[in-house]
Amino acid sequence: MATLRARWLLSILLYSLRHYFAKGSPAPPSDPECFIPCDEKTCHVDIHCTWDPRQDTQILTNYTLHWETRHSEKGFVTSETSRNASIHREDFSSHSELRVWVEAINQYGSAKSQKVVFNNTEDIVKPPPPNIALSHQESLEIEWSSNCDQLHLSVGPCELQHRTEANQVWVQSESGILYSYTLENPQPCTVHEFKVRCACSTGKTSDWSEILKSEEPWAQKAPGGQLDIWRDCGISPAGFDCVLTWKKLPKSQTCGLILGYDVRLTYNNGTVMLMNVSTDGQSGQLVCDGMKCYLMSSLKDVSSVSVSAYNARGATVPAHLALLGPSISCPDCHKSKEKAQQSIDVKMSVENLTVSWNLTSQLFNSLNESVVQYKQVGRPLGQGFDWIKVNKNLTTGIFKGQFNKSTPYNVSVFTVSHNRDVHHFSSLIRYSLEGTPPRVTSFKVLSIAATQVTLSWEPIPLSKQNGVIRCYQIGIDGQNVRNVSPSTQYDNYSFDLKPLNPDQNYEVWIRAVTSAGPGENAITRFKTKQHENDVQLMQILLIIILVFVLLVICFLVVFFRFCRGEKKACPLMPHFVYDKVPDPRNSHIFKNMKHQINDSLAWLCKPSHEPNPDISVLEIVEQPETLNIPKKKTSKLTGIDMSIVEDGCSQMDCQDDHKEDVVTEDCDRTDNRYEREQYSKMVDSDEERDKEREDSDGCSNASEEDEFTSGYEKHFMPTALEILEVS
Repeated sequence: MATLRARWLLSILLYSLRHYFAKGSPAPPSDPECFIPCDEKTCHVDIHCTWDPRQDTQILTNYTLHWETRHSEKGFVTSETSRNASIHREDFSSHSELRVWVEAINQYGSAKSQKVVFNNTEDIVKPPPPNIALSHQESLEIEWSSNCDQLHLSVGPCELQHRTEANQVWVQSESGILYSYTLENPQPCTVHEFKVRCACSTGKTSDWSEILKSEEPWAQKAPGGQLDIWRDCGISPAGFDCVLTWKKLPKSQTCGLILGYDVRLTYNNGTVMLMNVSTDGQSGQLVCDGMKCYLMSSLKDVSSVSVSAYNARGATVPAHLALLGPSISCPDCHKSKEKAQQSIDVKMSVENLTVSWNLTSQLFNSLNESVVQYKQVGRPLGQGFDWIKVNKNLTTGIFKGQFNKSTPYNVSVFTVSHNRDVHHFSSLIRYSLEGTPPRVTSFKVLSIAATQVTLSWEPIPLSKQNGVIRCYQIGIDGQNVRNVSPSTQYDNYSFDLKPLNPDQNYEVWIRAVTSAGPGENAITRFKTKQHENDVQLMQILLIIILVFVLLVICFLVVFFRFCRGEKKACPLMPHFVYDKVPDPRNSHIFKNMKHQINDSLAWLCKPSHEPNPDISVLEIVEQPETLNIPKKKTSKLTGIDMSIVEDGCSQMDCQDDHKEDVVTEDCDRTDNRYEREQYSKMVDSDEERDKEREDSDGCSNASEEDEFTSGYEKHFMPTALEILEVS
């Protein structure tokens, strides 16, 4: 906040100053520099003056060149360019004193420069630049000639500067009255540049001559040095699908135009492949971008490579590189991220990348050099990649460049031993500027228990993380946030969330966190299972209920069988369990017995306690010609006493010991749905039987008896034959 406020105040101050100067008097211009220019044959007659306005104002400002002679003759001329003007020959006297100054005027005021005094106009004569040429190519000797003789002036001192074509800084070599110069110990295969300026015995020093370059024949030799070769395996330190890359030779070593590269590939089985790659791009195997080139072909199963560059005069010494392979140890490839962070330290910004590391004494003794590289994650092989080789005594590497924001870079350190074996030391992912991560994908529940669940999610791809994932935050129901380290998840990216309450709904979310802050939440919902004890208890209760129901059913079945065995009608049982039998209420003998139904204990399944109930008596009369039974025989069948008398007539007393044979009026309403057949006639009482006997002469005629026997007795009462069979 304090920094923001300071910047705000500074902006206001700068704006105020600019506003003040913009609306104030103009700044004083610099002192004018005046001279009389000359060419190779003669000099001009006018005086040319130049100056610096020192202020770029938005207000219209006029610059005027003023002069004054010894005799106080004054004059002025307005500049058309605000930087130079000329004094014509008729306005000054030759070989006389002259004072010159510059004035700036705008609507708010004016300002003047200091006055410059020339005692003699001959002192401001400026000769033309000298002519410079290369006299000897092999020794790089140059010569030049001054034009002072053509101007009828004596030769004065000269100055010489030189530099290489790749270096933009000029080196001052010698000054004095010179006509030639020889460059000592010139760099081989290097183009050198020279320039000279001279003065005459009087007047000013000339301008610099045109730049002279050493001619190409001097640089045409076999290229020197060795190529800086390396391999790009992406972000995998021990990857085998790599491409070969190298850096171009500097101008000081190319010695002309590089025509191509000779590549030698040695495979694990001992096979050797030679490749000649041209720089004209016709082969289609070489890709160059700036100062780096790489081969399109893969280095799979290649154990070592060597590359040399060549021009029209020869080739460089081959550069060798051993690749990481199964036989090459990679002692730190298995290191975790925490161990790697202890091995190297990376500081990265948009413009700089600084990597430092610490070596053990064992590695240092066998070390030839260290290699530091960075690879932009997601870029193809050969692109977004750079490296530097560092002397064994140094443990710091620095890169300069433009690094993209929110973009991951894999920074690695390798060691190269004396026998050229390459070992991976350590790697880290870093960002020039981190951003917030995106939403976590595929967040779901793997398994659910009563008190815990297992959550899983897919890791955010490295190219889309926008920063180093510090942790994953998991929250449940808006609280109880838990931090999960990504380094502890390895490959499954899962987490056990506990303790939870059984049989309860939950809402859980997850988000990734970088140094820039947390990302968007991913949400899932679930419901925990019931506790196992509760499930077992429910199972036990269910079993008990089933057993109880079965017992009730068994009891009802036994009770029903008992009632059926006693020929009782039990009102506790539903009517549909009984057979469809004729309804005794339709019998005429029960029409006058409704007073017996009102008994309060009529619904019980027990015999009636009436003293002398009227019971239907079945009398079986045997025909003398068919049955001749001399003695009386008594049989008992299902509670029925049956007598067979000598006169061929049999009697059976059937006493109904329950009042359910005559049912209450309430039951009368419910039994109509069972479609029992009605009967119109029934002979049950003794009085009716005696009356029938009086009408018929006994029981000798069975057909006559059937006429007075109702359908009810025919249905319920056994026949004589059935009784005899039983007895």
